[in-house]
Amino acid sequence: MVSITAGSHPLGPESGRLLVNTTRTGLGAKAGHDLTIEVTRWRGDATVDPADPAGSSVTVEADVESFEVREGTGGVKPLSDSDRREIKKILQEKILHAGRHPTITFRSTRVGGTAESFRVEGDLTIVGVTRPVTVQGVLAEGRVRGSAVIAQTRWGIRPYSAFFGTLKISDEVEVRFDLGLTPER
Repeated sequence: MVSITAGSHPLGPESGRLLVNTTRTGLGAKAGHDLTIEVTRWRGDATVDPADPAGSSVTVEADVESFEVREGTGGVKPLSDSDRREIKKILQEKILHAGRHPTITFRSTRVGGTAESFRVEGDLTIVGVTRPVTVQGVLAEGRVRGSAVIAQTRWGIRPYSAFFGTLKISDEVEVRFDLGLTPER
């Protein structure tokens, strides 16, 4: 039996990692990279009731300017530091419009399942647009891990494309987390 302490648990980079994975598509896909992007500044709170998961809740706020490209796999050449800077600039200015929308937020509306295998439904706000999303998660070895698949177009985001549309980022991106929960002191 996996146990988790009831109560409020602060979330942020000190408790674990929040990652975004992208994949590429299109005729020019082999020229691009599948990316792993880490959110380096974020905060949140998980209020946990192991006896009654429905009494639990989660909020998260991520700083759009803190997205850092950690890895690029595939592609005809390795990802350079210059590539990473260019991707970050495009992500902030053209895709997520950080100047107008500096944060991405998630607020749970319903938590179900068990402590070991749970499902969190909530409202995700990206570029000022709020849509429902479902997060699947598990508690194992003292860590909380999970993910959600986000179709960018549901939030009015046009997935990045280059080379006259022959290289595109897939509409669906995966948001993953791996956290250790320590109760508030």
